[in-house]
Amino acid sequence: MAARFNRVALTGAGLAAVLTAGAIAVAEGGSAQTPAGVRLTVADPYIPMPAGDAMAAGYLTVRNTGSTADTLVRVSSPGAGSITMHRSTDTSMEEVDSMAVPAHGTLQLARGGAHLMIMGWQKQPAVGDQLELDLTFAKGGTIAVQVPVKPLTYRPGS
Repeated sequence: MAARFNRVALTGAGLAAVLTAGAIAVAEGGSAQTPAGVRLTVADPYIPMPAGDAMAAGYLTVRNTGSTADTLVRVSSPGAGSITMHRSTDTSMEEVDSMAVPAHGTLQLARGGAHLMIMGWQKQPAVGDQLELDLTFAKGGTIAVQVPVKPLTYRPGS
């Protein structure tokens, strides 16, 4: 009986360690491997300082080095009332319910294209502040990312 208890306890402890390691990787914005073959990382996130207090745009890159495509299905934040996903064309901007992240590919959210609209700030942001965004994927789970507020004129790589 004791041998059976020890095996169950060790199995449970091993499972807890694996789940904890996975949660830490996701919480730190690291990559997370899922059984479905999705491997996601988030890079270069930023929010240009909003011109007013009503809303701001958010930009970032999601990389999928896995062999299975995924879909960004929700974005939320404890520091904002709501966040919606948008695609821009030459003449308009439209809200979308999800954004595809191809296998071995990227989802680029950048000025003039796909982006996030952040509304209902809990406090007026300032340059240097950070906003936590929780990106939820259909297969890859949720990744928490700390996104810095940059000057309105900020351009990555410049």
